[in-house]
Amino acid sequence: MAINQRLLKSITCREADTDVSQERKFIMDSEQKHEIYDLLVRQAESLTEDERLPIPNLANTAALLGESLEEINWAGYYLMVEGALVLGPFWGRPACIRIPVGKGVCGTAVAADAVQCVQDVHAFPGHIACDSRSRSEIVIPLHHEGKVVGVLDIDSPIPARFDEIDVAGLTRFAQVLERNCDWKRRS
Repeated sequence: MAINQRLLKSITCREADTDVSQERKFIMDSEQKHEIYDLLVRQAESLTEDERLPIPNLANTAALLGESLEEINWAGYYLMVEGALVLGPFWGRPACIRIPVGKGVCGTAVAADAVQCVQDVHAFPGHIACDSRSRSEIVIPLHHEGKVVGVLDIDSPIPARFDEIDVAGLTRFAQVLERNCDWKRRS
């Protein structure tokens, strides 16, 4: 099932100014955001239903997120390799290759085994600035057999871009990959 591009394009966003910075921020009502995530989850299911290898599934879903979500500048994955996060498939500018567990937003998500939704990355202790344009970030751990095998990482140039609806929608999105990938086969 293809994502309904007309629906995504028809969802209108109001522009509002943030406090002092006067940067653009898109605001959607919660129903519109839920609809987008419902569509993205269905598309992720469709893209991954006939393929069990993680790398092609991660590549396609990173592209899907990058092309579908408003006001983001990076979407991709880091995978656990020998006790550290290593860059996987992504959409956006070149990124940091290795991130130690416990360092930066991604490493903190792994160490805490918890979603990290950071409104201002510059205020996050130990933030790793792979792209200086990023202002907010959301990281969702990916699990297999009770262990973190990687993370879904999305950055935005807009402060406070992500909220609880993004957390819920992207967690559902990540669960599709947890179910549909054979994490024992990395290639």
